[in-house]
Amino acid sequence: MEVCAKYYEHISETITNIKNKDNEVTVMWDLPNITDRQINANRPDIVVHNKKNKTCQLIDISVPDDSNVQLKENEKIMKYKNLEIEISRMWNAKSCTIPVIVGALGTISKGAELRLNRIPGKSSIQEAQKITLLSTSHILRKVLN
Repeated sequence: MEVCAKYYEHISETITNIKNKDNEVTVMWDLPNITDRQINANRPDIVVHNKKNKTCQLIDISVPDDSNVQLKENEKIMKYKNLEIEISRMWNAKSCTIPVIVGALGTISKGAELRLNRIPGKSSIQEAQKITLLSTSHILRKVLN
């Protein structure tokens, strides 16, 4: 998957199919998942569906106040539980929810780095914290000027 050197210049496609000799992966960005049953929380930020390994990762990203990091993490896991079950049943794939939660000032929960390592590709918690802090300072500059 091609990305820009500068993360803030990257524009994601809604659906990206990645095929190589070992895997066939579909990445869906901000797209509702159509299910047989009515599920209100059917639009996680990113869905990574690996067809060969029969896995599906529902990735949801949030930047709450630092005091609400753990609460938001638990909320995301519970919010997408029904979608996890439905995707497992429909696509015959093992699904899991991976919340990526970084507080506005860079706070993370204890298991955040382990969860982030489950996402395929290059990802680091330090990079997520850096992006969050730069965005927080950008918002503060706009508000205070």
